[in-house]
This record gives sequence, structure tokens and C-alpha cells, in this order.
Amino acid sequence: MDQSRIEIPNRITLGEILDRAVGKNPDGDAMVYLDRDFRLTYREFKDSVDKLAKGLMALGVEPGQKVAIWATNVPYWVTLMFATAKIGAILVTVNTHYRSAELEYLLQQSETENLFLVDTYRDCDFLDTVYELVPELRTQERGHLNSKRFPHLKRVCFLDQAKHRGMFALPEIMDISRMVSEEEYQARQKQVTPDQVVNMQYTSGTTGFPKGVMLTHTGIGNNGFWIGENQRLTPQDRICLPVPLFHCFGCVLGVMAAITHASTLVILEEFEPVQVMASVEHENCTALYGVPTMFIAILQHRLFDKFNMQHLRTGIMAGSPCPVKTMNEVMEKMNMTEITICYGLTENSPVLTQTQPTDNIKRRTETVGKIMPGQEMKLMDPDTLEPVPEGEQGEIWCRGYSVMKGYYNKPRETQAVLTKDGWLRTGDMGAIDKHGYLSITGRCKDMIIRGGENIYPREIEEYLHRWEGVKDVQVVGVPSKKYGEEIGAFIQLEKGAAYTAEDIRDRCRGQISRFKIPKYVTFVEEYPLTASGKVQKYKLRDISAELWPDA
Repeated sequence: MDQSRIEIPNRITLGEILDRAVGKNPDGDAMVYLDRDFRLTYREFKDSVDKLAKGLMALGVEPGQKVAIWATNVPYWVTLMFATAKIGAILVTVNTHYRSAELEYLLQQSETENLFLVDTYRDCDFLDTVYELVPELRTQERGHLNSKRFPHLKRVCFLDQAKHRGMFALPEIMDISRMVSEEEYQARQKQVTPDQVVNMQYTSGTTGFPKGVMLTHTGIGNNGFWIGENQRLTPQDRICLPVPLFHCFGCVLGVMAAITHASTLVILEEFEPVQVMASVEHENCTALYGVPTMFIAILQHRLFDKFNMQHLRTGIMAGSPCPVKTMNEVMEKMNMTEITICYGLTENSPVLTQTQPTDNIKRRTETVGKIMPGQEMKLMDPDTLEPVPEGEQGEIWCRGYSVMKGYYNKPRETQAVLTKDGWLRTGDMGAIDKHGYLSITGRCKDMIIRGGENIYPREIEEYLHRWEGVKDVQVVGVPSKKYGEEIGAFIQLEKGAAYTAEDIRDRCRGQISRFKIPKYVTFVEEYPLTASGKVQKYKLRDISAELWPDA
């Protein structure tokens, strides 16, 4: 290994990873936001993290407490990620597409004690949503919150300078950091161990509503390191990151790969093709992350030829399969000859396999690479739970440092995917060629993947079932040229009930995430059933492809 790389031992905390990066590249850029002229060196970034961490201690944040963050990729998102890690708290990442009902569920199920938020995102007012859910904020003293709906919630904080009733503003938290001595801070850090939970991310699983995946310092720290190794990252690399930080794609593949290699993060608050191209050109970015639809949007933009991308060489494309044409264009027109493909799942911290910079087009488009160091993988028959014969497809199982500790407060669901000897059942079907490259062949779980977003139909079905006049709902993925899949709803109505497709979509708006709202709706009298009376969803998917061929 190149001596300029940072050596990461198997067991290390996120705080120690940051401290080592500062020692390696103190004056190099750690974080840049081109659109607001915001940049911090690694030394400045660490100072900011330490100040916020002490402020959290002064507020009363204890080890093991959850700190939820409902925010876009604002500058202090990553600061909070490392500040919580340094004091033994658990960062709970909240999808910015969530709306009132989803946020309520997450805060209650996670038993979150602390919530950080920004003001708005697109058409959703985060502040109004929180005040509606926690009206006590308007009348009770800060730091002494007693919420009827959220008995665990102790404090709400605003991740910026503005002051809002009942909330602590970021500058105030930074200011009270002086109440905590360096000795107290160091003592707290010494209590943190690599195998503790540091991050909880809510993901749709095999049943019901999203579950809180408990990830450790060791898991996301080592996973980030090997992801960076497979991109050949060094302190000289600059990574353009336009993907959401609340996903593992952003905070592990992006942030942890960068910090473990003391590389620079050039972060965008959200994806916008021109801003991405401007950031790549102005900051001489060497790497770019995104799902295939993002790369397609950049390549097809009318201003594409106006920007210089000569410094790009690597990056990650993940979330859905990449068309051969797109991969060729990314490598030739964007100069990303070493771009890599990753496969994984949140429950595995997340990456299990990754392609190499030297792999050919075929392997980057037809496979998801080879297994990462420190992990095991095998293919099993999902029904018999026996290994499949060599060359045949089976359910992908994995084991290693990166496997989650479990789903928060969901032992039954945890037991369904984690075996007693440590294997994680991914729910995905795959095949491994003689060279060790994995191809994803399908899913044995009923998941929809829309543009990289994992969507479990049961959650949408249960929401629509609440409506008066709705007899039954079956939600399936509709094949889509742009997003891979769109959401289609087959709805049975009670006698006398009257809804239109637009009625369905209108009533979903503001209640569930925009990307979960069915784009396609049809009303049916009956469903195709098995002999035992189970709905044959695969037949509904076939019907959806016929009903909406231009999806």
C-alpha cells in the first residue's frame, strides 16, 4: 500500500479516524461548499467538531442517546455526525423526503431524545411540521421539554443561526461548549468503543414500516476505508458529493471514504446538474458520486460542453444498474476511466462488493464487483436455506465486521434476517462467476427501487388502507426507463366509494414522501390469486407493464 495512505486498524472509532486524518493533512481542505464560499481545512473541521461535541455535552446529551438529524446536506451535517460520534451518542439520519406521519413514526420508534432540523426542503416546511407534532415547544422552557406524543424527546435544535421558540440555535450550542472542560471531553471520548452503535438509519425491509438499522464505528469506518481504497483515494483527491447524506451512499461511501483517506469533500446541498458541473470544474474534483439518472442528467444537459471535467478520474455509481451507453459516456466524455460500481445494503454498512478501477465495461455494467476485504459472501436457496450449486443463482448472504447489530427495538425482524452464526440475509438474488464477480439477478423480497430509493410497498398499502372506502390496495413496481421502477397502485374500492387516480395522489401529498406517492393508479374488481388465495404480485407487475408501457 502507498505510504501516503492512512492505515486504518480493524477496530477504531470515528473520532479517532478524524483525528488521524487531521494529523495527516491538517491544512488540506476537508469540506467545501462552492455555492456559499464555505470551506474548512481538516484542522478547522476538527475544531468545529470538538466545539459542537462539547456543546452537546453541555446541553446534557448522554452516551447512547439518539440525535436525529432532519436536514439537507448543509455544512454542519457532517460536523454533527462526528460530534455525536466523539461523545458516544447515536446519529439517527432522517430522510428529507419524510413528511409528518413518517417523522412521527421515526421519532416514536427510535425513542429519539434530541432532534436537529433545518427550516424547509422543497415544498415541506420542517419547522411547521415539528411544531404541529410537538406543540409543547411553543410553551415549555427549552431543555425541559415534556411532549405527550414523544415522551423520550428532550430537546429540539435548529441547525443554523436563526432562533425559533423552544429550540436551541447552533451558535448557542457552540457558545456553551466553554462549560465543558477539555478533561471532561477527553474522558467522555475514552468511554467510546469501536463496537458501539454510532449511526441509525431507517430503511424499508422485508415487512411493514421502516426499521432502524444499528451500525457501529467499526462497521462504517472500515467500510468507508475499503471503499476509498478501491477508488485509490489519497489526500490529493477531491470528491464531488451531490447525493443525500442521510443515505449510506452519502455518509459512508462519501464521507467515510473521504475522511479515512484525508481527501476533500466538495458537497452540494442537493443535486442540480449545473451546480455539479461548476463544482467539479472550479474545485478540480477527481471523483464524482451519483446514481445513473444523475449522470444521465449531466451528460444530456445543454451546457455540458461548457464545463471542464479533465481532472475527474474516479467516483461511484450505485443505486441501480448502469446502461452500457451511459457507462461509456461517463468514461469517455467525463474522463472517469476509473469509476467504480458498488452493491450493498444499509444493514451491511453498506457495501459488500465493488468493481476495481481497471475492470472493463462489461464487468462495470453486468456485475457489481467482487467482495470487499474482511467480509464473507455465499449464495443460498431462500426456501431450503441450503447452499446453491456452483454457477446457479441464490439469495446473497454476507458476514463480517460490517453487518449491523440489528434493528432497533425489533428483535423478531432482526432474527428474520440475521442467523445465529452471524450471516445477514440480503433478500437479493445473485450469481457469482468463476472470477468472483457478483451479478444481481433479482429480489426475493418485495421491494421497489426507484432511482436509488428503497420503497417497501407494504408501507404505502397500509397508509392507503386507512382511507374510508378503500377495500384493498396492492402496490407494485412499474418498469421505468428513467428511474428503473415507478410506483403503481391497484386499488379495490368499497361499494359506493368514488375516487379518481388524482384523488389518490392529492390525498398522499404532504402525508408521505413525494417519491412514495403512486404515479400510476388503477381501480380493479379483483386480483390474480394463487390457489391458496395469495395475491400474485408478479402478475400485477406484468399487468402494470402492459397498462403503462411508456413509464
